Amino acid sequence: MAQLVPVEEFDIVIFGATGDLAQRKLFPALYHRWLDDQIPEGARIIATSRTEMSREDFLEQTRKSHAEFHPSEKVDEARWAKFAEQMDYVALDAVNEGGNWPEVAERLEGREEKIRLFYLALPPGIYGSVCENIGAAGLVTPKARVVLEKPIGTDLESAREINERVGRVFREDAIFRIDHYLGKETVQNLLILRFANVLFEPIWNSTWIDHVQISACETVGAGMRGDYYDGAGAMRDMVQNHLLQLLCLVAMEPPNDLDADAVRGEKLKVLNALRPIGIKHIDAETVRGQYTSGAIGSETVKGYAEELGRESGTETFAALKTHIDNWRWSGVPFYLRTGKRMASRRSEIIIQFKPVPHEVTNGQGGPLHPNRLVIRLQPDEGVRLLLMTKDPGPGGLRLRYVPLNLSYADTFEENYPDAYERLLMAVVRDNLALFMRRDEIEAAWRWVDGILNGWKEADTRLYTYPAGVDGPVQSALLLDRAGREWLDGMNL
Repeated sequence: MAQLVPVEEFDIVIFGATGDLAQRKLFPALYHRWLDDQIPEGARIIATSRTEMSREDFLEQTRKSHAEFHPSEKVDEARWAKFAEQMDYVALDAVNEGGNWPEVAERLEGREEKIRLFYLALPPGIYGSVCENIGAAGLVTPKARVVLEKPIGTDLESAREINERVGRVFREDAIFRIDHYLGKETVQNLLILRFANVLFEPIWNSTWIDHVQISACETVGAGMRGDYYDGAGAMRDMVQNHLLQLLCLVAMEPPNDLDADAVRGEKLKVLNALRPIGIKHIDAETVRGQYTSGAIGSETVKGYAEELGRESGTETFAALKTHIDNWRWSGVPFYLRTGKRMASRRSEIIIQFKPVPHEVTNGQGGPLHPNRLVIRLQPDEGVRLLLMTKDPGPGGLRLRYVPLNLSYADTFEENYPDAYERLLMAVVRDNLALFMRRDEIEAAWRWVDGILNGWKEADTRLYTYPAGVDGPVQSALLLDRAGREWLDGMNL
């Protein structure tokens, strides 16, 4: 049974506390950690938003949201009431320097020696202004830390501006740029899987690996995020952060240890080694798509333009063929894919190894399939290693392709913290290893900007795909030209 170690007493100020992220993820995460006695009773949670309401009204809204987003959870009302005693609410326009900042300062007064977290569940474009106002209000203490949600900016220039403005208020080692994918157990386990098992590390290179696939597929549409999403698209919303972070963890060299800067330094090397996709190869190595009306299971859904209420050139699907120009990965393609309204919800990494050099079976018993390692991030976290084996019994040689399966749900019986729960506790513990450093963010944007600019310059076509399929058929050509295909790790 995993031991949940309590953290130090802390204060957290959550900006945008009535928004979807805070209500759906942050407050439930804090409540669950409090239930498991990780959060001490002296901790304080101060919620802020522009909405004028009383503390009681805010607590009622948050309790209703918890019930809505966690319908299967039976909440002990007495325990919820005890947790709510640690919560407060201040109406605040965080971008207005002359706003209600003195009231926030009053709530924090006398607690300067405590760990102090500022969580910006806000649009990235106002991060700089809010942090400057936090500084002007005198709220930054030696133990103060700020948490920034992705994406940091919309391109390299805006990311640099945000980093500069936030960096004038908070030290770099006090800035936690959060990517919830990095909080998933399976993602964290990647480093241990690779570097603590002699079985894998010697063959984790171009000599033995044929290619790598990283997919983040969603069945949901843009929905309530339509206006934000239309200004971002799949490249900015998913590839620049989630998928590139997964690529880095798969491809990085062994760090000296698991110290934050050792790990992040190796990830930066991968980003710097990514081969730019210039305009000459933009159409051969990338595919843009947008979903139209279709069916997700038994539900008929609208197309993206119908949901948005207007025509749009924004991609809801992106697929890329990428290369890492270094010694370990020379010649190994990494295929990245993400999209909305796809056939199933799944995020996974598939490592396909090269075929055996000689088929000793001479074709008897059926075809030989290459070994594959499937690392599933959602919806059911786990690791599967697919191997060839003999089907037992008489009647001649029969081959079977079977998985060795590590299901987190089956192997670890207890409910372990979700990504946001784990990452919030990591911020309190001052563990930066699961968060992105400034140079990582900027290196990722530099590479992604090249693709975005290439799409614009080449006027790259936006292919359509009906909701309920795995993207436009053209994305299959990225792999088909080399005799490969997109894989679904759970159906292998």
